Amino acid sequence: RVGSATSLSSALINTRLQELVRLFKERTEKVKEKLIDPDVTSDDDSPVASPAAAPVPAPGGELEGDKPLGDEHYCEMLCCTFKHRPWLHHLKSCQFPNSIDPLTNLMYVLWLFFVVMAWNWNCWLIPVRWAFPYQTPANIHYWLLVDYLCDLIYLLDILIFQTRLQFVQGGDIITDKKAMKENYLRSQRFKMDVLCLLPLDFFYFKVGVNPLLRIPRCLKYMAFFEFNNRLEAILTKAYIYRVIRTTAYLLYSLHVNSCLYYWASAYEGLGSTTWVYDGEGNSYIRCYYWAVKTLITIGGLPDPKTLFEIVFQLLNYFTGVFAFSVMIGQMRDVVGAATAGQTYYRSCMDSTIKYMNFYKIPRTVQNRVKTWYEYTWHSQGMLDESELLVQLPDKMRLDIAIDVNYNIVSKVALFQGCDRQMIFDMLKRLRSVVYLPNDYVCKKGEIGREMYIIQAGQVQVLGGPNGKSVLVTLKAGSVFGEISLLAAGGGNRRTANVVAHGFANLFILEKKDLNEILLHYPESQKLLRKKAKKMLKSNNKPKDEKGGPGDPLVIPPKADTPKLFKAALAAAGKMGGKGPLGRLRWRLKELRAMQ
Repeated sequence: RVGSATSLSSALINTRLQELVRLFKERTEKVKEKLIDPDVTSDDDSPVASPAAAPVPAPGGELEGDKPLGDEHYCEMLCCTFKHRPWLHHLKSCQFPNSIDPLTNLMYVLWLFFVVMAWNWNCWLIPVRWAFPYQTPANIHYWLLVDYLCDLIYLLDILIFQTRLQFVQGGDIITDKKAMKENYLRSQRFKMDVLCLLPLDFFYFKVGVNPLLRIPRCLKYMAFFEFNNRLEAILTKAYIYRVIRTTAYLLYSLHVNSCLYYWASAYEGLGSTTWVYDGEGNSYIRCYYWAVKTLITIGGLPDPKTLFEIVFQLLNYFTGVFAFSVMIGQMRDVVGAATAGQTYYRSCMDSTIKYMNFYKIPRTVQNRVKTWYEYTWHSQGMLDESELLVQLPDKMRLDIAIDVNYNIVSKVALFQGCDRQMIFDMLKRLRSVVYLPNDYVCKKGEIGREMYIIQAGQVQVLGGPNGKSVLVTLKAGSVFGEISLLAAGGGNRRTANVVAHGFANLFILEKKDLNEILLHYPESQKLLRKKAKKMLKSNNKPKDEKGGPGDPLVIPPKADTPKLFKAALAAAGKMGGKGPLGRLRWRLKELRAMQ
C-alpha cells in the first residue's frame, strides 16, 4: 500500500510538472510573439470580478443598488404608470457649446442658413411691398409678424452665435469666452450687424408702415457670403450651388427692375401712355416680363413718350448691358471651373492620339491607350493622384495614405513586427497604376524590383506546362512580389506570370524606395531580411516534400543506391577495402568529395 501511494503521488507530481512546463511554453511563445509584432492583441481572458467587490447589503436588509432613486418621476396614464425624466433635467442636458468652430461645425452652418433666409426675406420683399400694392391694412399684421421674426433671428445671431466663434491669433486657436467676445466687438461685422438693426420702425407711428424704413436690414450681407463659403466647403459638387447662386443674382436684378418699372408706371399714371404698365392682369408678372425684355435687350418694347420715360429707359438699357455681361462672365467662370478637370483630361487624350497618329502606332495599341485613359479618369477622377497630393503638406499626405492603404499594408506578412513609423514612411512612397484586362503585371524570369498591392480588381497567377493555367486568383487586398524587395543573389526573379483579370488598380512600392527608408530603421531592416530568407527557403522547397506532385524535370534524378548494395560496400570497408567492391567504395568517396 505504501508503494502504491508513493507511485500515485509521483505520477501526480509528474503530471503537474508537465502541465507547468506546457503553461510556461505557451507564455513564452505569447511574449515572443508580442515582442515581434506589437500590434498583436493579448489573448488573455478578461479578469473575473473579485468576490470581495460584491455589493454589501444595507442595514435595512436591501442592497444599495435596489433602492429607488429620489429623483425618479412617474407619470400615470389611463391604467399604466410610466417612468420619465423631468423636463428640467432634459433642459439641463442640452447645453449650448461655449465655443463654436466656424469652419467645421455643421450646427453653425445650419444657423447661418436661417440667418440667410431672414436676410433674403428683407432683400426680396422690401422692394415688392414698397412698389406693388400688396401690403394692405387687412394683411399688415402678417407682414409685421414675419418682419420681427427675422429681427429676432438677427438679434440671436449677435448675442449667442457671433460672440462664441473661435478665431486664430498668433497661430493659436482662441476658445476663451471673453477673448471671443472682444474679438467680435472689435470686428467690422459687429458694426454692420448693429447698423442693420437700427430701430427705424419707431417712425411707423409718424409716417405709417413704410417698408423702406427696413432697408438697413439688407446690410446683413456678410452672413450671406460666409454661408456661401461654408456650404461650398462641405458640398461634394459645389459648382452646382455656384450655378444656382449666379442664376439667383440674375433673377434678383430682374426682380428689382420690375419693382422700379411698376413704381415708374404708378408715378406717370397707370395706362397714361403706351410705355407704362396698363394695370391689366397680374401686375408683378407683367412688370417682370417687361424687365426681362429690357435687361436682356431683346427689344420689341414700346417707345417712351415723356422725358422721364426716356431717361428711365436709357438707364435700364445701360444697367441691363452691364449686369447681363457680368452674369454671363461669372457663369462662364463657374462652368469653366466645374469642367476644368474634364477639359484637362480631354486635352491630354487629344495630344496622345495626335502623337500616336503621327508615328503610325497600330490601331490595337491606340484602342488600349484610349481605354486606359477612359477607365483611369472614370475610376479615380484624375489621371495622376500624385498631382493632387503634392500640393498638400507632408503630414496631410501621410494622414490620407494611412486612411487609404494602412489596413492593406499592415496585413503583409513581411512587414508585420516592423517599426510603425517605417510603415508610415512606406505608405507615402506607394504609387497607383491601372492595368487593363489581360495586361501582364509581371512575367516569369523578370528581375523583381517592386511589390504590388491590389486596391481594386483581380489578377491571376499563371503557370503549368504551357504557362497559361490559372494557379490562383488574387483579389482586392492581396499582396504579391514582396519577397523580391529584399531578395539577393538571383532570388529576386519572378517565378510566375501575373495577368490582370479585368481592370485592376494596383499600388506599387519600388525596391529603391524601400532601401532608402530602411537606412533609417536598421532593426526593421534586420527583421525584414530574416523574414525574407525564411520565406525564400519555404518557397524553394520541392513540392514533393509538401505532399504535392513536383514539376517534371528535364534530367531525371539518379535512382537511390539499393540497401543490399550499401550493406555490401560497408562490409568491404570493414574487410580492408580490397577487391572490386573496395575499389568501388573508394571511387564513390571521391565523387562525394567532388560534389
